[in-house]
Amino acid sequence: MAQDIKILEDRLQYHFNNQNYLLNALTHSSFANESKNRSESNERLEFLGDSVLGVVVADYLFRNFPEVPEGELTKKRAALVCEQACCGFSKQLGVGDYLYLSHGEQNSGGRARSSILADAFEAIIAAIYLDGGMEEARKFILRFVLPLLKGHTQKSFKDYKTALQEIIQQNPEEHIHYVLIGETGPDHDKHFTVEVRLNSNVIGRGGGRSKKEAEQQAAREALSLMGY
Repeated sequence: MAQDIKILEDRLQYHFNNQNYLLNALTHSSFANESKNRSESNERLEFLGDSVLGVVVADYLFRNFPEVPEGELTKKRAALVCEQACCGFSKQLGVGDYLYLSHGEQNSGGRARSSILADAFEAIIAAIYLDGGMEEARKFILRFVLPLLKGHTQKSFKDYKTALQEIIQQNPEEHIHYVLIGETGPDHDKHFTVEVRLNSNVIGRGGGRSKKEAEQQAAREALSLMGY
């Protein structure tokens, strides 16, 4: 099995100082329950890996898409860390071939089961995090997440302000501007309300936890009312 694990490490592009972390990540609860040696399952690692994955993806989205409102970021993060995505990442690595499963789970198609593969991917994240630290985990995660993100960026991360501006610019005599009309809440939890105006006419209104987010939502409403 050591040789097989070495091949998997090559695919992961990470070689463990303590290979037991990886072995643990590959151990399904069915095998752990069946094992005479009472092996520890990957469930605790999966719990940790899920959190590390969420933090890395949220951090990347926050830093690289400053104009995108919170609601859009939340939707994109959900798409990048969901079971379907993690299962796909596992399949790219061929993780199913290396899983420790009970005979029953193996015979019932466990090596291809979406939930098992997704959990194993998150457990591997945790194994890398514990063995090599956050930066190694970040590198590993982004290697899979970024290609998926690029495939959805244009559609999901709609820059409504730019889209609205491009439409209005078709008529040079028309001008739009954004006006802050409301600000509520304490400093740590502000909510802003913004209107977007075409010349002097209000064509959209939006709210958010930042002025930028409120402007995006106002532009979004304007586009919707204009039929875009």
